Amino acid sequence: MSEKKDYYEIIGVHKGASEEEIKKSFRQLALKYHPDRHPTDKEEAEKKFKEVAEAYEVLSDPEKRAQYDRFGHAGLGGFTSHGFSSIEDIFDVFGNVFEGDSIFSSLFGGGGRRRARGVNLRVEVTIPFREAYSGVEKTINLKRNEICHECKGLGAKKENIVTCTKCGGRGEVTQSHGFFSVRTACPYCGGHGKMIKKACSYCQGTGLVKKEREIKLKIPAGIEDSSRMRVAGEGESSREDSSVRGDLYCDIFVAPDPIFDRYGLDIVCEMPITYGQAALGAELDVPTLKDGPSKLKIPAGTKSGHIFSLKSLGFPDLRNKHRGSQVVRVTIDPPDNISKEQAELIKKLSQFDDIKNTNTIRKIRSQEKVS
Repeated sequence: MSEKKDYYEIIGVHKGASEEEIKKSFRQLALKYHPDRHPTDKEEAEKKFKEVAEAYEVLSDPEKRAQYDRFGHAGLGGFTSHGFSSIEDIFDVFGNVFEGDSIFSSLFGGGGRRRARGVNLRVEVTIPFREAYSGVEKTINLKRNEICHECKGLGAKKENIVTCTKCGGRGEVTQSHGFFSVRTACPYCGGHGKMIKKACSYCQGTGLVKKEREIKLKIPAGIEDSSRMRVAGEGESSREDSSVRGDLYCDIFVAPDPIFDRYGLDIVCEMPITYGQAALGAELDVPTLKDGPSKLKIPAGTKSGHIFSLKSLGFPDLRNKHRGSQVVRVTIDPPDNISKEQAELIKKLSQFDDIKNTNTIRKIRSQEKVS
């Protein structure tokens, strides 16, 4: 498999480029590679266009750009791409970049008007730490606008819909400014070319009604906190065209776990051990998320704060089969209450500790004198 190209190279800017420079270059490339400008090779042009959009998606987002600058493509594992399926999809996400440009207006929709997509929706989903590790399917209860079943999205019965007298049904009006003529959407009918005499009583003329829906969302194993998932076509319906429904964006948040933390693909936890286990060694059962407790051998003489690594017990990588490790930090945990017998034994043991500590202090002091 070939390596992915550098996003800065695709956009045609240097790594320290400003947001405005990146935006400007993206606009120029979008215009250059728009398929409508390449009628003989639309497939290759669309491929280039999507490549440019993917690069801009990362470089225009400060958080994604910082991760990319630091770790390259590997640093984007925790972010979910929009996964552009069409040119219209790109314009829907980055439409604000092209606002006010008549050239783009004509390209993105043909004849100066594009199909109006339904509104995108956004929801927040919080999942437990352990579900982020294993993956889970969630049911999202959603209220969204859908086409009115009474008027089929028209806003009224057919006999109550008439042609706009101001634009003659064209949906546009022409305004003259000296030598120039400008076509704009008709202000009387909103560019629809039709007007309603009596609105639908069910949707009040909007053509849309609120519906409750259940959406299944499959969250992959290994997803990171604050990731965004896109569910194509599960947003609101468009009154003009029910086939161009908006998208649903799900922001995934991972709740903290009382035992485990996450660093990249690694799971980190702390394991308390006793003086005796540290001094003499032991074999302990360490809790893991993969297959229950795992055996961890503590060698004799282990120091407090020592790090052990259990391979392949961490989070799975979203892009491949690689797994991180479970990192276990052991700490010596003194007992809260001890018996007299235990106290006597500790006192005897501390005699050896005192000799060791005295020697250490003398050694440090002697080094200080030399320096």
